[in-house]
This record gives sequence, structure tokens and C-alpha cells, in this order.
Amino acid sequence: MKVFNLKTVLFSIVGLFSVATTAQARERVVAAVDGNPILESQVKRALGKRANNEANRQAALESVIDDLLVQKAIQQSAVKVSQAHIDQIIEGIAAQNGLTFGQLLDALDYQGINYQAYRKQIANQIIMGEVRNQAIGSSVDVTREEVQALGKQLLEQAKSQGKEKKVTAPEYNVRHILLKLNPLLNDAQAKAQLTQIRSDILANKISFADAALKYSKDYLSGANGGSLGFMFPDAYAPQFAKTIQSTKKGVISAPFKTEFGWHILEVTDVRDGDRTQDAYMQEAYQQIVNQQLKEASGDWVKALRKRANIQYFN
Repeated sequence: MKVFNLKTVLFSIVGLFSVATTAQARERVVAAVDGNPILESQVKRALGKRANNEANRQAALESVIDDLLVQKAIQQSAVKVSQAHIDQIIEGIAAQNGLTFGQLLDALDYQGINYQAYRKQIANQIIMGEVRNQAIGSSVDVTREEVQALGKQLLEQAKSQGKEKKVTAPEYNVRHILLKLNPLLNDAQAKAQLTQIRSDILANKISFADAALKYSKDYLSGANGGSLGFMFPDAYAPQFAKTIQSTKKGVISAPFKTEFGWHILEVTDVRDGDRTQDAYMQEAYQQIVNQQLKEASGDWVKALRKRANIQYFN
């Protein structure tokens, strides 16, 4: 029976631990992306057989950073690709090439392409396309100041050249009555109460102005007979704007709900309002967005970098 020298074994373990610790200590962090370290060994692997000079090392580091950002974007996108979607794409590929599904399988087999690998490749392309679109979309960052400055510039330029385009749109004079929900007034009760108020106005039992003053919880307009004055529809909540545009002048709408509560409204007048400045602001906004999308599309990984915290360590 062989007897082990425990002291020797102990020193051997300590020696191995020392070597491992020394090897680990030699590993250097050269950069970090959103707090995730990039090691020198990763850069060396990316460097491959290229000459180990400053320019190539930097290029290798940037490629590692890009790969990390792409992988992170894929994880965060949570894009799911259904098998049915892949089937649909494969059927489309076959149809575009004038092939049946069976003929497409034969063509893949002839080229030595595994069918399941082919499906996986398509899924990866879909995911990467969606990640790319998300990265490009999220890179758009337009400030109010940018839009106003460019919009003013475009409008002044058009005026100086005699090319200003006047833009008008319907502007509505509206009055309304608002009932807000509370623990004692639910949806059904608010709707029923407004229905009764509307009936009383139509029956000339009370005027719209008096009803607004008495019942409306929009106290500012209620004190003015429910009048909101002339405004463009897009100044209001979507459902309110939709009801304005669908209600004829002089007709009291049926009760409807918005995020503020339940309303009835009446369009008392309509006129053409000047929206020239708004139109040039919209044109400015579109120009800025299109330019940013164009730049991001040229290098979409740069869009990922724009949102990342990248640190370099010497």
C-alpha cells in the first residue's frame, strides 16, 4: 500500500493555486461596456493572425465591443420568431424561384445545406432585422429646440423666396359639459345623467350655458357657458377631437368618454384657421428624423454605441 506524503500534497495544491492566481492576475481588463468587462484575452482572440500592433489591437477591441452590443440588443429585444412565420418565408422563397416546397428541399440538399440549419439561419436573419430596426428607431432623438429653429428657418426662407405655402385647417368653436367620475358616480351613472341633461337642453327646459354652469366639472369653461373657444381638434384628447369632427354644427353630441370623464359637446361655429407655421414645424421635424434615420441606417451598430456606456482602460 502506497503512503502519500500529506505535506507534499499540500504544498502541491498551494503551488497550483499560486499559479492559477498569478495567471488570473495577469488577465487585464481593457474596456467595459455598460459595466461588462472586456478582457485582453478576448481582444487577442479577435486579433487572430493579424499583426499585433496598436491599430490592429484597437480594431479588434472595437469588434469585440460591437459583438457584445449586438448580443445584448438581441437579448433585450425579446424577439420571438414563430415556426409558422418561418414556414411562410420559406414558401415565399420557393415561389419566387418558381419551385415547389419539395424542389426547394432538393435544391438545399444538392448544395449540402441542412434544412433545420436553413430554418435557423432564416430565424436569425429575422431577429437581427428586428434588432436593427429597434436600434435605428431608438437612436432618433429630436428636441423641440431643433424643430423650432429649423422650422423658423424654413418658413423665413420660403417667405424671402416668395414660396411660402399657406396652410389652413378647420378650427372649431366648441362648448361642452364634463362629468368626472368619483366613488359616488360610475360610468353608467355619468352617462345616464348626461343623457338626461342633453334631453332637458333639447326640450328647452334649460339652456346649454346654464346646464354647463350648473353641472359641468370643468369649472373654467362652465363659468363661460361651457365654451372652449376656437381650437384645432388636435389640441384635445383623441376621442374629444374625433367627436368634434363627427358632430355637425349646432348638434349636441351623445355622451362620450375621454380620459377626463364623460362629456357632451356642441360645435357652435367653424372657420378656417392658419396652420402655416405648424406645417413648417412638421416639415422640420420630418427632415430631422429622416436625416437621423439615414445616418443610423448606414451603421446601425453605431446606434447601439450611442446608447451604451463604453469605457477604455490603458
